[in-house]
Amino acid sequence: MPPPPEVLCFGEALVDRLGPPGGDPATDLPVEDCLGGAPANVACALARLGTGSALLGRLGEDAIGAAFRELFTSRGVDIRAVQWDPVRPSRTVLVRRDSAGDRSFGGFAGEQGDGFADQALEASALAGPLEELLATARWLLVGTIPLASDASAAALHLAQARAEAAGIPLALDVNWRPTFWSCPPDQALDAIRPLLAAAALIKVSAEEADWIAGSRDPRRISASLPHGPAVLITDGPGTLSWWLGGQAGRLEAYRVPVVDTTGAGDAFLAALLHRLCQEPELLGSGSGERVMDAMRFASACGALVCQGAGAIEPQPTQAQVLAFLDAMASGSPGA
Repeated sequence: MPPPPEVLCFGEALVDRLGPPGGDPATDLPVEDCLGGAPANVACALARLGTGSALLGRLGEDAIGAAFRELFTSRGVDIRAVQWDPVRPSRTVLVRRDSAGDRSFGGFAGEQGDGFADQALEASALAGPLEELLATARWLLVGTIPLASDASAAALHLAQARAEAAGIPLALDVNWRPTFWSCPPDQALDAIRPLLAAAALIKVSAEEADWIAGSRDPRRISASLPHGPAVLITDGPGTLSWWLGGQAGRLEAYRVPVVDTTGAGDAFLAALLHRLCQEPELLGSGSGERVMDAMRFASACGALVCQGAGAIEPQPTQAQVLAFLDAMASGSPGA
């Protein structure tokens, strides 16, 4: 039996449809469909590492939904709070790739006039299973995409309020994706600010840090928010920086042969939450050495995902992450 859920991951599970390099995934072949969505990626990565997780979301009663049901069951992700929509389809995101492999989001496929299932997540149907899940939860993880639709935003605010009442801290992955929003970025940021103010831990990319705070200094961003949250700023192959447990730090990314960067940030966040579940004291007053150790672990998890295709299949176990770190420390050429 999988362990009881310690991290509740709220939000989208979807398919990334990857077009051929330089082509249009809406019209050109071949395309590659990969299961993904940041909260789903984090839930699966946590389960692979050995920390119980649950997904709080909504999928269509379609082939994509069936594939996710099989995936979550095989990984041991709790799905009692997943809703199944008989009308709206699961979302497919069209992802363009240029000749160098860099990606951009170019719209959606499969919508039939009523929107996508993830937009229709129902707060009333979430309340019951959420109460059960909060009994073992240590973290509620949310992204910002659910705020782009009224129904899913209401469900997110319900989950946030119930978790806060239960003393469960909020982790926020800003994950800014303008394609999902129908309003200008400044209006979207207004919707996101209450989550920034409520979070105990915030993960942003360097570009998102510029957008939300006009700064890439994690300590400064933390000081600007009412609860002084931990702040993690990722920068792809660049330098990770953080303010966590009263400790500021930086870490260069591990240099590995890259197959696909999809989901690396989600794997990083999952690994850090995994360590915070094991060592919750790190959030408040961790030593510099222990915080650095947790960041190395999380960065290694992200690096390992980059060495395989897709966001979910290459996610490592804890033993694989530790073996990678040992190999890097020893200078093994296979690391």
